[in-house]
Amino acid sequence: MRYLRLILQFIRASALQEMAYRQNFLISLMNSLLSLGAGVLALRILFHQVESLRGWDFAGTLALLGVYLTVASLRNLFIAPGLEALAGMGREIWNGEFDFSLLRPINTQFLVSFRTWRLFSLVDLAFGVTVLAVAVSQPGITITFGAALVFSATFFAGLVALYAVLLACSALVFWSPDLLFTWVFDGIFQLARFPVGLYPGWLRFLLTWIIPVGLMTTLPTQALTGDIKLPVALTGVIGSLALLAVASRLFRQGMRHYASASS
Repeated sequence: MRYLRLILQFIRASALQEMAYRQNFLISLMNSLLSLGAGVLALRILFHQVESLRGWDFAGTLALLGVYLTVASLRNLFIAPGLEALAGMGREIWNGEFDFSLLRPINTQFLVSFRTWRLFSLVDLAFGVTVLAVAVSQPGITITFGAALVFSATFFAGLVALYAVLLACSALVFWSPDLLFTWVFDGIFQLARFPVGLYPGWLRFLLTWIIPVGLMTTLPTQALTGDIKLPVALTGVIGSLALLAVASRLFRQGMRHYASASS
C-alpha cells in the first residue's frame, strides 16, 4: 500500500506539472493524430496492392499497429520518463543529482521507474486501444476466451520485456555515461511496428533473441489472432521475467559503479 500511495502522489505531481504547460497538449495531440493517420494510411495503401504479406493480412497488421501504439503509449506514460531523467543527456548520472535518489528511504529502482508520468500519453493509449478494437472487428479475426487470455499474458510479458530493456540501457550508463543507450533503443523500437517475420533472417534473430521487440508487439498480436502455439507464448512470458531479473541485477551492479557528486 505504501508503494501504491507513492505512485498516486507521483501521478498527482506530474499532473500539476503538465497543467502548467497547457499549450503542449494541443501540439502533442496534433502530433499524435498525424502519426496515427500516417500509420493507418500506409497500411491501407500497402494492402490495396496486395492481399497478404508473408502471411500477414490487413486485419492482422492493423492489430499489430494497435498493439504497438498501445505499448508505446504505456512506455511514454510511466516507463520511459523516469529512466530518461536518470540516464539521458545532462541528467542525474551526469550531474550527480542521483545522490538525492540514493538518499531517499525507498527502493531506488522503484523510485527512478515510477516517479515521473506523462499523462498526455493517455490520449495515445486511447488511440492505440481504438485501433486495436477496429482491427479485431475486421473479418478474419475471431476472438475466443482462450485467445484473450493468451493475449493478456503475452501483452503483459511484452511490457515487462520493454521495461527490462530500458532499465538495462539505463544501467549501462553507469559504466559509459557518454553513450546514450536509451536513444539507441528508441531507434530499434520503431521496428516493432511491423511483424518481425518481414525482416531478413539476421535482423529477425536480433529482434527476437537479442533486443526482443518482437516479444513486445508481434507475439501479443499473434496471440490475439490465434496464430501462436501455447508453448511459444509460455516461453515468451518466462523469457520476459528472466530478462527483468537480469536487468534488475545489472541496475544494482551499476549503482555500485556510480561516482557520487560528493566523492
